[in-house]
Amino acid sequence: MGTKSLKKRLRESQNPPMAAAAPPRRKPRSYATASVLLSASLVVSVILVLVLSSSKLHAFHRAVLVSYDTATVVNVFPHDPRAFTQGLVYYRNDTLFESTGLYGQSSVRKVALRTGKVEDVLKMDNSLFGEGLTLLNDRLIQVTWLQNAGFIYDKNLSKVWEFNHDMKDGWGLATDGKVLFGSDGSSRLYQIDPQTFKAISKQVVYYKGHQVHNLNELEYINGEVWANVFMTDCIVRISPNDGSVIGWILLPNLRKELIEAGNNGIDVLNGIAWDAEQKRIFVTGKLWPKLYEIKVSPIKQPIEEGIIEELCLRKPFKFHD
Repeated sequence: MGTKSLKKRLRESQNPPMAAAAPPRRKPRSYATASVLLSASLVVSVILVLVLSSSKLHAFHRAVLVSYDTATVVNVFPHDPRAFTQGLVYYRNDTLFESTGLYGQSSVRKVALRTGKVEDVLKMDNSLFGEGLTLLNDRLIQVTWLQNAGFIYDKNLSKVWEFNHDMKDGWGLATDGKVLFGSDGSSRLYQIDPQTFKAISKQVVYYKGHQVHNLNELEYINGEVWANVFMTDCIVRISPNDGSVIGWILLPNLRKELIEAGNNGIDVLNGIAWDAEQKRIFVTGKLWPKLYEIKVSPIKQPIEEGIIEELCLRKPFKFHD
């Protein structure tokens, strides 16, 4: 994938042996008996600790089992190259809803999948920067950047309500049909009550002890939350139960091919949509002229140590203090 090879670094550590204490010259019988009992108790305790530690270790290894996937392009569709894609939702009958960003250019739009034609559009106020979008109970829900404000629209793109949420910022939105999942550009995955828009939980997403910062556009797929990681060509798959990383999808080939074809003005990978009925996955990016239907499959070669850290993990991106 054009990445620089990384050597495996194995570190072994040993606890230095404890210096043996000199035995006492004389040991009273009662002390000797107590010593035997104490020694037996310590042996039992050590055995119990080892058994418990072993079971916890096995559970830990099961918990951190992570898949590494790549994607094959199934279909390519036109996409508005002026659309700074921030949120993407598949509706039905080859129809998408899309939220776009940038001040003075933000919008919510209805898009025909196969032609890329914008069939309907609601231009947002110039003071607003559109962000994540999801669809719940035939209502479109959108958040905005650098604000706690959000909007609800009907499918005709008429604004029906405004709300405030508990996230520090508005980046991504998704839903499982019951709760909302949100991101604010940090490593936190929020669960949000869709009635009150109050945070039910906040889970920090970790991969091998590293926080996965810059969680961006979200999609809920088959019991998982998928998130674009801003400034990378990676999608992280997250368990909504505890925020643990289930897997990674590496997509550097898409942006690379676009740039090689002369599309030098494109921005980052962003936008995931899921057609639950036909089991189709769509991805695109900010200012991309194409939208892709992809098929995800495991990477056959072993993943080198540190490659995910190199490709997919970034320091927190700070737009403002």
